[in-house]
Amino acid sequence: MNGATRETDGLNGAGLATGAGVRPVFPFAALIGQTPLQQALLLAVIDPGLGGVLISGPRGTAKTTAARALAELLPEGQFVNLPLGASEDRLIGTLDIETVLRDGSVRFSPGLLAKAHRGVLYVDEVNLLPDALVDALLDAAASGVNTVERDGVSHSHDASFVLIGTMNPEEGELRPQLIDRFGLMVELQNAFEPQVRQAIVKARLGFDHDPAGFRAAYAQQQASYVQRIHAARAALPLLGFDDAVHAQVSALCIDAAVDGLRADLVMLRAARALAAFEQADAVTVRHVERVADAVLLHRRRQHDSPDADRRRQEGEPRPPGAADSASNDPVATTTTSTDTDWGYLPPEPTATVPVKGVIPLDAKKR
Repeated sequence: MNGATRETDGLNGAGLATGAGVRPVFPFAALIGQTPLQQALLLAVIDPGLGGVLISGPRGTAKTTAARALAELLPEGQFVNLPLGASEDRLIGTLDIETVLRDGSVRFSPGLLAKAHRGVLYVDEVNLLPDALVDALLDAAASGVNTVERDGVSHSHDASFVLIGTMNPEEGELRPQLIDRFGLMVELQNAFEPQVRQAIVKARLGFDHDPAGFRAAYAQQQASYVQRIHAARAALPLLGFDDAVHAQVSALCIDAAVDGLRADLVMLRAARALAAFEQADAVTVRHVERVADAVLLHRRRQHDSPDADRRRQEGEPRPPGAADSASNDPVATTTTSTDTDWGYLPPEPTATVPVKGVIPLDAKKR
C-alpha cells in the first residue's frame, strides 16, 4: 500500500485526483468505537453483491473517514465521490452518437461508475440524491454491470464497487422505496463515554500532527486486513448453508416482518462473508446472528397484534361488534382514520339549530 487513496470527486472530466492530489488517509485499523461499522464495511468489500452499506448518524461521527479508509484496503484503492448535483450521464457515462453515426463505431465516455470499478463509490447525504441517480447506482451495485442505452445503441461494462451512502436523519429520511436496496445499514451515535471520546480525539490529533508516523504504527494491521480480505474472497464459493442456518434466517426475517425475500438473501450472503473473513470451515447460526442487526435495521416493521395476524392468515372475519366498538371509541376512531386517510381528522358531532318560518315549496310536476 502506498499510504494514499486516489480520489475522484466527479467534477473533472478526466477523473484525475483533485486538490493537492495524493494525500494520506486515516488508517482503517485505527478507527475507534466503530466495530459494527467496520464489520459491515468489510463484509461489503468481501462480497460487493451485498448492495453496499448505508451509514446513518449525526455530523462528526467519522462516516467519511471510514469510507476513505476502506478504499485503501481494496486492490486499486479508488475512492470516487458522487456529488449531489451530478447528472445521470456523469454517473453512468454516455455514448458519442456522432461517432456512431459517422463511422459505425461505439465510443463510450466513462462515468463515475466506471471509475469506481473495484473501488469505493461514496455518496454523502444519499437521502438528498435524486431518485434517478439512486436507482442507477443501486442497480449497478447489485448487478456489478453498468449498461448505457441511448438511441438504440447499448454499451455495458463491469462496475463492481462498494457502495457507501451516508445520511444525517435530521436532514430527512431516505425514501422507503430506496432504503431496502442497501444491503446493510449501521446507525452511528455520538460518543458520550469520556475514555472513548478522548481516545478518538487523541488519535485524530496524532494523525494530523504526523500522518506518516501514525500510519506506520498501524501498517502491520492494515496489511493483515488486506490479506484477510483476499483470502475471504477466495473462500466465498466454498462455503454453503445448512438447514439450521436457513431456519434461523427465516425466523429472524419473519419476526422482523420484512417485505419480500431480499433480507433473507442479504443475511445469508453477509453471514457467509463473515465466516469467510474469520476463516471458518462453515457458516453457522452464530454468524447469522452477528450480521442480523445490520441487515434488519432499515427493513424491520411492526407486527400487528397476534390475534389480527392469526385472523388474517386464516381468513377469519372480524369479530362481531368490532366495527361498532371501534366507531364508538374516540381513540380507535382516530387511529383508524389516521391509518386509512393520512392527514385527515375524524368527524366531530356539532349541534343543530332548527330554522323557523320556512315556507315549504310545492313539488315540481313531472
